[in-house]
Amino acid sequence: MSYSSKPPLPTVTLGRARRLRRNLTDAERKLWNRLRNGQLCGLKFRRQHPVPPYIVDFYCEARRLVVELDGSQHNEDVDRVRTRFLEQQGLTVLRFWDNDVLLQVDAVLEAILMMAESLTLTPTPLPGGEGL
Repeated sequence: MSYSSKPPLPTVTLGRARRLRRNLTDAERKLWNRLRNGQLCGLKFRRQHPVPPYIVDFYCEARRLVVELDGSQHNEDVDRVRTRFLEQQGLTVLRFWDNDVLLQVDAVLEAILMMAESLTLTPTPLPGGEGL
């Protein structure tokens, strides 16, 4: 028998996430083509991933990393509240402009990779005199 530690998502949230996955912006499509299938150093990303009450553009669970793309619908006040909420959930949020993805996708990928590598879990060293 399998038990889930996460409660099921509301049907409305799942439906909205599925619609967003089918209707990616040009920038989201371009970045997704470079993130999917572990192409960025083996990191697994999800697109249009629910983090209730929000749906984030891209999410790497292994690094608890959110990547958001801001386009013409960008509203700094709304984004600030959204980012603060996501950070309170223990997530790291990176934001890029759509134009940056469309014109400089390699630079965006490098920034994502640098952040992901800095979030790599490192073991806590043993207190002095213990261990090997």
